[in-house]
Amino acid sequence: MILIRNGRVVDPVTETDEIMDVLIDGSMIVKTGKGLQPSGAQVLEASGLVVAPGLMDAHVHFREPGFTYKEDILTGAAAAARGGFTTVVCMANTNPAVDNLKTLQEVQKKGESAGIHVLQAAAVSRGLKGQELVDMEALADAGALGFTDDGIPLTDEKILLKAMEKAYELGLPIALHEEDPALISAPGVHQGEVSRKLGYGGAPRAAEDVMVARDCMLALHTGASVCIQHISSKNSVELVRTAKKMGADIHAEATPHHFTLTDEAVLKYGTMARMNPPVRTEEDRKAIICGLKDGTIDMIVTDHAPHSAQEKAKALADAPSGIIGLETSLGLGIRSLVEPGHLTLMELMACMSKNPAEFYRMLPGSITEDAPADLVIFGEGEHWTVDRFVSKASNSPFAGWELPGKVHYTICAGRIVYQA
Repeated sequence: MILIRNGRVVDPVTETDEIMDVLIDGSMIVKTGKGLQPSGAQVLEASGLVVAPGLMDAHVHFREPGFTYKEDILTGAAAAARGGFTTVVCMANTNPAVDNLKTLQEVQKKGESAGIHVLQAAAVSRGLKGQELVDMEALADAGALGFTDDGIPLTDEKILLKAMEKAYELGLPIALHEEDPALISAPGVHQGEVSRKLGYGGAPRAAEDVMVARDCMLALHTGASVCIQHISSKNSVELVRTAKKMGADIHAEATPHHFTLTDEAVLKYGTMARMNPPVRTEEDRKAIICGLKDGTIDMIVTDHAPHSAQEKAKALADAPSGIIGLETSLGLGIRSLVEPGHLTLMELMACMSKNPAEFYRMLPGSITEDAPADLVIFGEGEHWTVDRFVSKASNSPFAGWELPGKVHYTICAGRIVYQA
């Protein structure tokens, strides 16, 4: 048994925000209340700390199979645990892609030994080529949480329409990477003043906006549950807001880098601030925060994208896009959203646990009796320095930053999987 004593329980499912004890026996929460004194329990003193449902990241790349020199399921899961995450959803753009039962079952099997819940989305198209649909029904029956070709946009409307119709029939969501390659001069950097300074073509908002507009209308047409992944453009936020008002089952993700940084970061951090879609202007950053405040954007995800130091050391035009994010996500959420007063801590927890679980048709974590013991314990205002990473990779512009929200414990299925 584990007794978490005198913690501030912040649970967006029950909207609880109060000091209490939490008793765990085996893999379950068996009692909550004040003054609990079970005999023989391991006591975790949580005075001054927040106790919340384990975080869920609905968008990570653990690079297995095919790219395990960057990350693998076990190292990715360890990074997630350090960041307070008890559940992650891996993307399908591995090698081979998760477009078949064999690969799906292999990654699911590996995930069982990861210490946290490592779940898997399946590809939409075979080989991520955007030309032929996977066997969506078979993959759904085998436990795929949803469908995405993340990393690669689906440019064929007919294929996407069929995919949305099938996803709707299966009752599963579909998540979309929104960048029209025909409109991008060079990826990873916003097309604007910074890209002109660098003499780098850049990726304009329009590359995202045209696809978001299309897919909002296809979501409305089909009734499919659709997520706009890692939204970055102020116009796209407004398009999602409008589609929601029209009745579309449309959702959106925001990453900490998109609500914390602007394209000026590329001048300071170089390839460590190169990502797809790019971080954009202060106007875009503020629009993303407004989208989180009014519920247009439902989820905060990391798009955890590990790369080797050698790859990121290449010139801006040659380096891969993406940064790691699992170990800094909570801290950046508190720093960029809670401390300035944009979101309450309760609202942040909803975006980082309740909402992504509900989007993927899962019962969200809650700190209630008979609920699974998946929890994070952290100091909301307790600062720590980003001076090391558990991930295999270290490609982050946030290295060296001082952040709030130090994670003390992550507990998954009643086991302590991370302790500071």
